[in-house]
Amino acid sequence: MRTLYVRIIYMTMAIMIASTVIAFITTNVYYHHYLKPKNDDKITQIAEDTVEIYEEVSNQALGPYLSSLTGLGYQFYVVGKDGKGEQYGTAFRTYAIEPGTVASVIQGNVYHGIKHYPWRLFVTGFFDNELTNTVGVPITINGETKALFVRPNTMQQFGEMRFFLAVLIVVALLITFLFIIISTRFLVKPIKKLTAATKKIAAGNYHLKLNVSRKDEIGELAKNFSSMSASLAKTEEKRQEFVSNVSHEIQSPLTSIKGFSQALQEADLPPDLQAHYLQIIEKESTRLSTLSQQLLTLSFLDSDADQAEFILFDVKEQWKDVIHATEWQWRQKEIELEIDAEEAVMLGNPKLMQQVWQNLLTNAIRYTNQGGRIDIRVVKERGKIVVAVQDNGIGIAEEHIPHLFERFYKVDKARTRTENSTGLGLSIVKKIIELHHGTIMVDSEQGEGTAFQVVLPEAGEYENQS
Repeated sequence: MRTLYVRIIYMTMAIMIASTVIAFITTNVYYHHYLKPKNDDKITQIAEDTVEIYEEVSNQALGPYLSSLTGLGYQFYVVGKDGKGEQYGTAFRTYAIEPGTVASVIQGNVYHGIKHYPWRLFVTGFFDNELTNTVGVPITINGETKALFVRPNTMQQFGEMRFFLAVLIVVALLITFLFIIISTRFLVKPIKKLTAATKKIAAGNYHLKLNVSRKDEIGELAKNFSSMSASLAKTEEKRQEFVSNVSHEIQSPLTSIKGFSQALQEADLPPDLQAHYLQIIEKESTRLSTLSQQLLTLSFLDSDADQAEFILFDVKEQWKDVIHATEWQWRQKEIELEIDAEEAVMLGNPKLMQQVWQNLLTNAIRYTNQGGRIDIRVVKERGKIVVAVQDNGIGIAEEHIPHLFERFYKVDKARTRTENSTGLGLSIVKKIIELHHGTIMVDSEQGEGTAFQVVLPEAGEYENQS
């Protein structure tokens, strides 16, 4: 398996090689379509000037004259009607040329071989040392017209430069590849740290801190990874705490049930004591049943309850049902209960919302003193349904308020134990309300009472949010 380090190196080198080939092809196309005609015109002018100077001095020999010009970086080839030619300067690689070309030049026409040299993909025509890649002009030698073919001697003019450029390109590529290898290692190093950290997290070690101080995307990734690790660690702590709390809540009533069941097996146990023990067993069994039901509800809510079960219902009518269902509780404590509700239709799961109102009212009744007062208000405000439940009961200390909706949190563990509380009620309430895109707030003062306020979207407003 290729590592990311090797992949980056291969990819970068492939890009460099590909870009070099594309650049070479592009410059080659540029030469053939733009520079080649200009080069042909320049060589044509040089060839005509060479002939003009030679013909002006009639007593000079052609051989020494052309030989002297080869030192300036040109190649010459002179051919007569008989097809015999003489080479001056570096020999051409090939001398193949169309038969009619020589005759055409002797007749006074100019041969533009450079301009019309065929285009080839990977060969720049400027460096092709062939007779066809020349300029041909007529020249009169001792009264006989011949064809003079001229082209630059590229090896002489650009030989050292070509070698210099080749060395420059090779050295530049080698240095570039070296820097790529070094820089890629620097780039991949934090990714290797992330990989190692990922393996540790997969093994259950969430307390990780990556020492990556980079300011780029990898640094941002490392920062987010550290945040994720901290979040997972916190989640794991909550999970362990949850398991511990569940175990404790289950173990306590089971211990009571076991103990009193063993006591009931005693033969000389008085009937009234038997009845008392049976009542305790029944009470603890109810606690277990309530706990298991609430845990199932939380599991259902954590899996995001199916919103396909949402229907339209009136919150006001639900509160009437809840008040009637709890009438024996608040009448037993002689609590004055007032409700001020207007019709408020919402889209949601009526069974779950019924559980919310039931829980809020039951809590208010439980912690309101004998002869106290509970006020319930349901109003619509700017597309929202606001439900407030306020009592003048014992209230909640300020330090407990931020933790009220945590699972298994109990304000007074000793007191709530006798009230069959599991510490899950308000966490279920909050989860249900959030499922309906709502919020819940609490305001309380110890000894003065508590007020819960639930804000939910109306039916139309909920559809817009969805």
